[in-house]
Amino acid sequence: MKKKYFGTDGIRNRVGKGMIRPDQILKLGWATGKVIKKHGEKSVLIGKDTRISGYMFESALEAGFISAGIDVYLVGPMPTPAIAYLTQTFHCDAGIVISASHNPHYDNGIKFFSAKGLKISDEIELEVESAFEGEIETVSSELLGKARRIDDAAGRYIEFCKSTYHAQRKLDGFKIVLDCANGATYHVAPSVFQELGAEVIEMGVSPNGLNINLGCGATDLAALQQKVLSSSADLGIAYDGDGDRVMMVSGSGRILDGDALLYLLAVYAKKPVRGVVGTLMTNMGLENALKEKNIDFVRTQVGDRYVMEALMARDWQLGAESSGHVLSLDKTTTGDGIIASLQVMAIIVNQSKTLDELIAPMQVYPQVLINVHVKDKSGFERNQALRAAVEQVEAEMLGKGRVLLRASGTESLIRVMIEGEDAKLIQNLAERLAKLVETEFS
Repeated sequence: MKKKYFGTDGIRNRVGKGMIRPDQILKLGWATGKVIKKHGEKSVLIGKDTRISGYMFESALEAGFISAGIDVYLVGPMPTPAIAYLTQTFHCDAGIVISASHNPHYDNGIKFFSAKGLKISDEIELEVESAFEGEIETVSSELLGKARRIDDAAGRYIEFCKSTYHAQRKLDGFKIVLDCANGATYHVAPSVFQELGAEVIEMGVSPNGLNINLGCGATDLAALQQKVLSSSADLGIAYDGDGDRVMMVSGSGRILDGDALLYLLAVYAKKPVRGVVGTLMTNMGLENALKEKNIDFVRTQVGDRYVMEALMARDWQLGAESSGHVLSLDKTTTGDGIIASLQVMAIIVNQSKTLDELIAPMQVYPQVLINVHVKDKSGFERNQALRAAVEQVEAEMLGKGRVLLRASGTESLIRVMIEGEDAKLIQNLAERLAKLVETEFS
């Protein structure tokens, strides 16, 4: 059965303009509550990021769960990975995050975690969707759920993050620029690094409900780069709006994305790493660098859910997306920007090297990505002209590059990506393929 409402990362859509209404959110809370109650569960924990619509979502979900007889724990603005952790801490049966992650403020969405801090199963999602199609039936008054606000949630999560940092010394002497994207990490990340001894220069810590991810954070690093250089900081760290992504900037201004951070975590791990997981978009330079270290590498579809599935199937610990979702399953159950950056800081301390020195052995291949707008994506995978063209391009690259064509799952786009050693060559080849896509699908 195909899911109608859930994507690979929960439910997400634009708020207003008739796309998401408060009554739908209330009904979703009721439907989810009805399903988890059927499985003998009775409590949920709800957190959110800083976008203005979160207040509306939170109240509607709270009412929906209570009407189904489910107790609700409210923690306010907290990073997505914090909800995965706190759901376990408070022994709740499910965790809910109200967030659209790296999207603009006018988007919002809902992510679901199980009692173990993992994303809920497809089976539960389908049960919720089935219940959503029915009519709301409120339980009798004596069976209504109760709501409780948790005041010390941030402090608990700060202590948990700090507990994952293991190095020869604390961070005394380090000057770090932190960009919290005016999002959910704004009141958490600075405290974590300050309490570990670092001098912290704060950016993106003044959320107003509308400025989340706006010209800041992991999706826009220009201001962070400038601040690192102008303040002579050792490095910069940027999170996205809900704190599950991280990007870093070295003292020289070099950007380290999820690929680079995964390289550091794998190569400088205290215990030998058998293998790591990336995605179809992972740079070929990482794959080659890991091969030199005899570390296995596996690619999945784009999406941290697929990375997680591949890690669990192989009993591996480390995986990442280029966008900055970094999974360290020996530390936590989901992608956590703060914890991932703390692991990198521990490597810097233990190796007594800068980020630039640590990343130097990894050669990043030039990469060109062209998004081609099309009217109809159907038949893309069966198109013989494209297959032949890709084979021709790969032959011209003489085995020193990689070609990826894929249709967007959410937009009328076909993405053309080529990476290789010769930047000029791959630019020309990518443009050639993009023109063919336009011809075939216009």
